[in-house]
Amino acid sequence: MLAAAMMVPAVAEAQTAATPVPTISGTRLDIVAEGSVTRVPDIVTISAGVVTQAQTAAAAMSDNASRMAAVVAALKKAGVADRDIQTNAINLNPQYRYADNQPPVLTGYQATNQVSVKFRDIKRTGAILDALVAQGANQINGPNFGVDQPDAALDEARAQAIATARKRADLYARAAGLSVKRILAISEGEAASPPRPMPMMAMARMEKAADTAVEAGEQKLAISVTVSFELQ
Repeated sequence: MLAAAMMVPAVAEAQTAATPVPTISGTRLDIVAEGSVTRVPDIVTISAGVVTQAQTAAAAMSDNASRMAAVVAALKKAGVADRDIQTNAINLNPQYRYADNQPPVLTGYQATNQVSVKFRDIKRTGAILDALVAQGANQINGPNFGVDQPDAALDEARAQAIATARKRADLYARAAGLSVKRILAISEGEAASPPRPMPMMAMARMEKAADTAVEAGEQKLAISVTVSFELQ
């Protein structure tokens, strides 16, 4: 038992020992490279909300709840699944009238309710947006396009990034009269996010002339890697 007890600290020390840094005899070269692919988005997310005003807080919230129920019902009728509708903001704020050298005067309350909505049939987005406005939605932000299952595309971008890093390393090595001996380390940065579109605001008073046009286009998915090489 004494011998076993004496072995425990040694085992623990071995388990916590830091991984040794590889030693090199040549020149170290660090390359940052990016790999990217394009895909046609297959999902779109918008934020749809209802803003109401009334003289009392209860009336503002009641009116808001009624109109928001109609908005959610319109989404479900359009085929949007429950899992793709999520409440992301409910606000109630007093409204005041201000005048010079006078205290603020309470004029009523403003209630806001917003939901985040994910559409998996992008072609129907425009028609659904118009239906939301018709049902009382007077605040719409988006759209934000995305790829629902990006893993395969990102793996393709990773392979491209490594190939680019190796090509650049060979170029630097030849220019310096050296050759690439081995890879010392690889680290991955965060996937690059596509630029966010400008918010689109829709008010209930807008006149419907045609379905709102929504074009998905293409989306870039990118990965950045840092690769350390040893040259000799």
